[in-house]
Amino acid sequence: MSLLRDFAALVAGWAVVSAVQAADPAAVPRVLRYSFPVAETGFDPARVDDLYSQTVTSHIFDGLYRYDPLARPFKVTPNVAVAMPEVSDGFRTWTVRIKPGIYFADDPVFKGAKRELVAQDYVYSVKRFYDPEVRSPIYQNVKEEGILGLEALREEALRLKKPFDYDREVEGVRAIDRYTVQFRLETPRPRFIYLIAQGGALGAVAREVIEAYAGSTMEHPVGTGPFRLAQWRRSSLLVLERNPNFRTVRYEDEVTPLDDDAEGQALVKRFRGRTLPMVDRVEISIIEVSQPRWLAFLSERFDLLAVPLEYASLAAPNGVIAPNLARRGIGLQRVAAADRTLFYFNMEDPIVGGYAPQNVALRRAISLGTDVWREINNVRRGQAIPAQTLVAPNTWGYDAAYKTENSDYDVGRAKALLDLYGYVDRDGDGWREMPDGAPLTLEYATQPDALSRQFDEIWKRNMDALGLRLKILKGQWPEQLKMARAGQIMIWQLGFTATNPDVQDGLVLLYGPAAGGQNFSRFKNAQFDDLFRRMQVLPDGPERLVLLHEAMKIAIAYAPQKYNVHRVVTDLTQPWLMGYRRPLFGYQFWQYVDVDPARQPKAR
Repeated sequence: MSLLRDFAALVAGWAVVSAVQAADPAAVPRVLRYSFPVAETGFDPARVDDLYSQTVTSHIFDGLYRYDPLARPFKVTPNVAVAMPEVSDGFRTWTVRIKPGIYFADDPVFKGAKRELVAQDYVYSVKRFYDPEVRSPIYQNVKEEGILGLEALREEALRLKKPFDYDREVEGVRAIDRYTVQFRLETPRPRFIYLIAQGGALGAVAREVIEAYAGSTMEHPVGTGPFRLAQWRRSSLLVLERNPNFRTVRYEDEVTPLDDDAEGQALVKRFRGRTLPMVDRVEISIIEVSQPRWLAFLSERFDLLAVPLEYASLAAPNGVIAPNLARRGIGLQRVAAADRTLFYFNMEDPIVGGYAPQNVALRRAISLGTDVWREINNVRRGQAIPAQTLVAPNTWGYDAAYKTENSDYDVGRAKALLDLYGYVDRDGDGWREMPDGAPLTLEYATQPDALSRQFDEIWKRNMDALGLRLKILKGQWPEQLKMARAGQIMIWQLGFTATNPDVQDGLVLLYGPAAGGQNFSRFKNAQFDDLFRRMQVLPDGPERLVLLHEAMKIAIAYAPQKYNVHRVVTDLTQPWLMGYRRPLFGYQFWQYVDVDPARQPKAR
């Protein structure tokens, strides 16, 4: 995206608010304004799995449960559910009663009638993940919960080449009555609540809406959440507005800060009695280039900014807000994100894939030759910590003291591995060939923005030092995502943010049956898969932790992925934005913040 396009997107977003203010200066809406650095893909909960699209869907659709925005480290609480689930049969049966009187946002499909949320909506929404026609990227994640009967429905549709039978009742998910939904699972799932707390994915959709907009469901999100989509210019501007049908919810009923959380307690006192959402609109510009995002915030056109890496040292030198920003009343929040960045190897690729010793040696050599600290210091400006495994901070099983070979940088060892397994320069051109003498060229997918170019330069330097020829392939992220799922990328660097506090969310990135979905590496290892399934049924504790360590050892040994860093996110907030805390899980925060229109500069 060019700078011209970026600023065009900004101007368009500001014009929306300007028009409203010009029409009625006295009725200035409370508008939250910020940006995404990556384009959205759409807003059908069953069909998106990228962070930015799910951030939007989590505010449009309602999960049965949600994450308390002030509780730390986390707390799952009822959302549309009346209470916490009734769990029986050794974590195999989960029964949830939902609140009556919750309604979907208005839509022509409803023909002017108010459409109430009922248990059957969750039954239908869950079934959609199994429908082959939906092609859900997180189908495997849902499947692994072992909901009885749904996989058989999917297999029947595939075998007979007929539409998925939504009307057939299955044991695994059914409406006991109008307001009660029950889940039956094949095996114990002690953490099943994390799945049904993902409003951005497991939020309820209305069947008649999905059927009416068949083929364009990504463009017509209709949910029961606090906001509804008002305007969408793809890869440019998103405008959401308060859902007039949203139920009455008060701030103090949604939050439970710890007693020693002075800031959280102050927020409860400040917003007590306020109904949610507190803002009327949310306007999001898609600004892929860092400089316009940074400048737009400094010129007070955005209320919130996740500081681009290039400007982290300017915003927070040594982790402390810069004096010039502090004088303006700008706030600073820093948090170790529940994520990991990595580059993966396509295990089906004839050059970097495979499980033979020489294939493993090549991947391990590339990993050993990757200078993560150069990335942290030069590109990330210190806003990251080295990753040892795929386990993310703030998730179960993470241990900051745990050390693996993954974080080692040792060019000598890397070269020795390559030499030992026959990756040598046979023709004297300075580049290594394959053990059989065939050409060896690594293909690395990346994006055409300035930040990616900095990562590319480090990658090129690292591979040059090993004598490995590198070809950098540039493309747009949404298209590369499609290629990754299709197994058409050799090596790609990206980040994965945990959607819930459990480690299973990270392990699925290497789970064999998830190949083509979250498992971009297409890694398949029977022992790893067995450990994954055994961990699923165990409650958190020492036995499960032992299995996790075994799984991590397999991942490090075969090296289908190189874990680079866990990112430290630095957020800046304007003085007129109140109540913001970055959510660790669930992605929701819009309804919990407020802006002061009297202090917020007018859009221009």
